This record gives sequence, structure tokens and C-alpha cells, in this order.
Amino acid sequence: MRRTGRPAHVRRALIDAAPFPSFLLVSGSERARRDRVRRCTAATAVLALSGGVPGPVRRQEYDLKTETAPLVLVVSTTGNGDPPDTARKFVKEIQDKTLPADFFAHLRYGLLGLGDSEYTYFCNGGKIIDKRLRELGAQRFCDTGHADDCVGLELVVEPWIDGLWAALTKHFMSSRGKQEMNGALTMASNGSWRTDPMKPELLHIESQVELLRLDDSGRKNSEVLEQNAVNGGQSNALVADCESSLTRSIPPLSQASLHIPALPPEYLQVHLQEPLGQEESQVSVTSVDPIFQVPISEAVQLTTNDAIKTTLLVELDISKTDFSYQPGDAFNVICPNNDSEVQNLLQRLQLEDRREHRVLLQIKADTKKKGASLPQHVPEGCSLQFILTWCLEIRAVPKKAFLRALVDYTSNGAEKRRLQELCSRQGAADYNRFVRDARASLLDLLLAFPSCQPPLGLLLEHVPKLQPRPYSCASSSLFHPGKLRFIFNVVEFLSNTATVVLRKGVCTGWLATLVESLLQPHTCASHANGGRTLAPEISISPRTTNCFHLPNDPSVPIVMVGPGTGIAPFIGFLQHREKLQEQHPDGHFGAMWLFFGCRYKDRDYLFREELRRFHKLGILTHLKVSFSRDASAGEEEAPAKYVQDNIRLHSKQVARVLLQENGCIYVCGDAKNMAKDVNDTLVEIISKEAGVEKLEAMKTLATLKEEKRYLQDIWS
Repeated sequence: MRRTGRPAHVRRALIDAAPFPSFLLVSGSERARRDRVRRCTAATAVLALSGGVPGPVRRQEYDLKTETAPLVLVVSTTGNGDPPDTARKFVKEIQDKTLPADFFAHLRYGLLGLGDSEYTYFCNGGKIIDKRLRELGAQRFCDTGHADDCVGLELVVEPWIDGLWAALTKHFMSSRGKQEMNGALTMASNGSWRTDPMKPELLHIESQVELLRLDDSGRKNSEVLEQNAVNGGQSNALVADCESSLTRSIPPLSQASLHIPALPPEYLQVHLQEPLGQEESQVSVTSVDPIFQVPISEAVQLTTNDAIKTTLLVELDISKTDFSYQPGDAFNVICPNNDSEVQNLLQRLQLEDRREHRVLLQIKADTKKKGASLPQHVPEGCSLQFILTWCLEIRAVPKKAFLRALVDYTSNGAEKRRLQELCSRQGAADYNRFVRDARASLLDLLLAFPSCQPPLGLLLEHVPKLQPRPYSCASSSLFHPGKLRFIFNVVEFLSNTATVVLRKGVCTGWLATLVESLLQPHTCASHANGGRTLAPEISISPRTTNCFHLPNDPSVPIVMVGPGTGIAPFIGFLQHREKLQEQHPDGHFGAMWLFFGCRYKDRDYLFREELRRFHKLGILTHLKVSFSRDASAGEEEAPAKYVQDNIRLHSKQVARVLLQENGCIYVCGDAKNMAKDVNDTLVEIISKEAGVEKLEAMKTLATLKEEKRYLQDIWS
């Protein structure tokens, strides 16, 4: 399976025009696709470089070459530490080597990076821009923040926003002395509320700043205070005896005054109309990419039944399409939500009898949401069941803004209070523990809080698009003409909310069920699926071309590191190389190293016979395998538990390939542990074999990455 770094959603304000100097704000919000440009008050230019929108869009009046107002950038990270698509043009422009060192000497900026520390290049999108702006003479007016989606973005975002307003106050006080402006910014920073008359433009700033803040600091919500009184009447001893859970808190949180986020404005009006009986296709829910409906021609279980994880190989017949790929490419599988979860959600929403009704959406005439637009991932006139099945990520962990919106549709006082706690700043730890880390879904929350009765429109506003799942191609079209193969583990995990539930991955669980009728045991991986019943079909789409490909020069030596399902693209590499060598028997082909790892030699050694055949033929010149759970040593060499151990055992050869022979190294698999450990090991062996300090070795690896000789295809 292949997943790229997913850019995180950014909480931001969409601020209307005001009489103060105004500059461009580009929204990176998926829901603001049609709402590209808003003007930002307080003489602050804001450029949000996040995933999900084309851009950045600029007006002529906004030009960094001459901009003197403070600039605020919010930058996410995607792929293997790259800036998001919306920022690539901007990054390319500022990377121009001909720009003088003082090109941005006039610029003052603040930057918030968004990333996931499970990936090797944490917040690298922001770091690239931050470093380059400094090189061009720009100066920070506030400290750079690096928010980590692994532990919770709000842990950095909220303090960073507080610091932003303080820094802006200081900046304007020293540079312009506009007291009214400072007063407005100070109120935004400390959450104070004025009772004296205020100019309309300052009232506007104060109200809109609250949209950017993640909480209403200083505001005592009347409902919270009322519920505090209710909770205060309970015996503290009884509460203290209870363990906290998704639905229950204990002191001090249960007795705290809460700072909760501002209520997101609702903007969708839903009409349900009688069904027309028309056929619906999942093709209508995807992006502009071409969609291919292809049959499954073969399915093989690659692991034994007693393996810890079940790994399946699926072969698709693409012979009647113009879908093309090369080894190292990835593609998307368009998958539905689990049918029983969809039915349970319909039942909980009391819409079971209207599942076939067509959903028609309109923007509420009285909405306070600026630039509100219809969600593009919800097709017009489709049935409610179709939308819940193919369009919405109903498994997605609800964001705090969604919890805040649910509060107003919850009638039970204790349940209302608990939802307020979970979305508050004070309840951040409980939110992470009982919602985020527990992988709670919308259905989990609705079952846990039975008095919560949200309207359908609220769900369509907050539940994100059901994304297609990316997978690496595990074959070569030269070796398997007209076929496309991929492999995956059938994901299983415990969702520990109100009750403990064992769930399968949305896509892998669906695929495993789909191929049950034609599944072959692990000993039949090379057999074709002949004479079986009508093969099921799935929809796939190509992914943007990446760099995870074999070198153009076949004489370049390569090192491949791929434990578990990370072996997938390398099977395609080896198949492709075999055919190339058959076509060019006198050609010069570089060495191919493979470091593979699994738990047990006899349970989950994927493609064992194929790899041995490649090794015997000389296609794969060095095969190094490690077994993390077997008592016996690895087959080919001395004991090695993990792939990084085997790399360390062959440090001289690996260093020679990378440093002397101009070779390439490819790493595919888990980002959180394996990829980091491999990266650290490479730093270690380069430092040792080249006789340089660790910092210099890290710079060498960075250079290899820039030269596209250190390539990663990793996921969390």
C-alpha cells in the first residue's frame, strides 16, 4: 500500500473587506474551493499554502517584491517532505538562484508549518520556505511554529496564534503607532469584551479575529456555566471514583470553566425528494482524473493463515483500457464505506425510510458563512444512501469544530457538557485520548450521545470527502502485459469508544470481501485465474507522476529497502529489469540490492520463490532478508532482526554504491519507524565509511535527496 503525506486542514479566518490596508488571503480549505480570495484586515497579508486548492491566487495589488506589511504564511507538507501543490509555483519562484541576497530584505513574516512527525521530513514544506525567505533577507516578526498532526495540531497552533496577535500588536505599535488598531489586536489576544462604543471597522476586526482563534478565550459561555452548576451539585467523591471515558469526565476537567471554539456558521439547506429510480455510478463522485472500470482477474493470499497480518495480491485486467503505468507508479482505488456502518448511521439519524430519496442542496439564504459554496464531492440529485456510501468519509475522526456544532443539537445537559469539554482547550487531552487516538467516528459519537440529533445538512458541512486509496503498482507491464498488480495488508484495528469494536480498513476490508470468491492460497501465487465465475469490477484512477522510478541509465546500481508490503514496487522493478535484460543481452546493468524484512520466514515472507528466482538468474544481485520474530538467523547472512540491521552489516558496500558509484537508494514502507530507522542508519554508515561528522553525513543524504538518488515511498 502506498500513501503520501497528507496535508492537514488549517483553521483560518475568511475576513471581509475593511477600510484598513488590505492584502490577499488564499484559503487552503477544501470547502472553500470557490472562495479563493478574501481581503485581510489589520494591514496583514496572509498566504495559506495548504493542500487541496489550486493556486496560490494573487491580485495585482499584492506583490511580495514590494510588500511592506507583515506576511503570515501557513504551509502544510505533502509527499516526501515536499510543499503542497498550491505552494510549488511560489517555491519555484523563490528558489531562483539569480535572486540577490537582499531580495526580501523589506519583508517581515511569520510562518506556521503543518506536518506529521511520523514522516521523516517533518514540516519540511514550511522549513523549505522559511529557510529560503531568510536567505533572501526576510526577517521574522514572530517565531516559526511547527504543528504536529501526530499529537494534535492544536497543541502548537493555538499558542502560535496567541503569539501571532501579540507580535502583530508589537509590530504595529512600534512601526505605525495606530492606537485603534492596537486596541483591536489586544482585544483579540486577551479575549476581552468592550462595553463602550466602538467604530464599526474595529468591531468587524474583533468579530472576525474570533473566527481564526481556535477557542473563545475569556468568554464564559452561559450554557457552560449553567451546566457547571448542575455538575457542581453532584458529589465530588462519586465523580472522583469514576474513570474518565468518551462520555464522562472527572475533576478537574468536569469542574472547569471552559474556553470553547466559536460556533461554525451553518450554510447548507437540505431537501429530500422522492427517488427517480435512476442508476447511480461511483464515477460521479471522483475528481477530474480519468476513471477506469476494470475487472479483478486474480487474487492470491500471500501469507499463511497463522500470520499476524493477512496480505493479499490482487491482479486487475487493464487490457481493454488505455490505463498505462511504469514500475514505481501508484494508482487510486475508489472504494465505498462499509454497508453495515452506512445502514447503522441511517438508522441512528432516523432516515432509514428515506435512504433512496434524492438529496438536493442549497446555500442558506441567511447564512453568516462568508463565501459559502456547495460541497463539490456531493453529486447533485444522488440518493442519501449513495452519498453516505460513496461520497463521505464517515469513518473520519470528527474535528473539534464538528463537536462544537453538535453541542447545539444535544438536549441532555450532561451530554452537552461533555461535548463542550471535548472541543475545549481544557479538554484537549481527553479529545486526543477518547476521540482522536480511539479513532472514534461520527457513528460512534452519535451512539455515545443519544440526545444529539444533528440535521443532515450539518453532517454534509463537516464530514469530509471519502478519498480514494492509493496503492503501489507491484508489477511491470512488460512482464504482465495488460495486467496491473498490487498488494495490501487487510487492516484490522480496535475502535475503543463507548464499546470496543474490531474494524477492518475501509478499502482493504472491502477488497478482501470482494475477492473472497476467487481467492487462492499463498502457494498458488503464479497460477492464473482460469474458468472462474464472473470477476468483480472496481474503479481505479491514475495518480500524479512521481519520481519513484528506476534510473534512466540501467547501469546505475540501486539499493532497495522494502520490508512487508513495502516490497511491492520492487517486484515491479525486478520484473522490468528481467525483461530489459532479455531484450538487451549485451547491455550493461548495474547491481540491484534488496533489503527485505518480515516477521517469520514461513508465514509472511512475501514473494519468497519469486525473489529466489530473481537472485538465481542474477537479476537481483544481492538479496538480504531479516526476520524480526524468528529465533533463527536470516537466510543469507549473519543474524539481522530488521532491515536497518542488515544495511548496517553491509555498510561498506552500501556506502560504496551511494558515495562512489553514483547509485540510488529506494525506501518503501512504514514512515513512523522503519523509514526513520533506515535514515538514521544511513547517516551512521556514511559518517563511518566517509570519515565525516554526523552533520556532514546528514547533509550528504540531503544532497542525495535533492539529486533524486534517495527516494522514499512511505506511509503511516
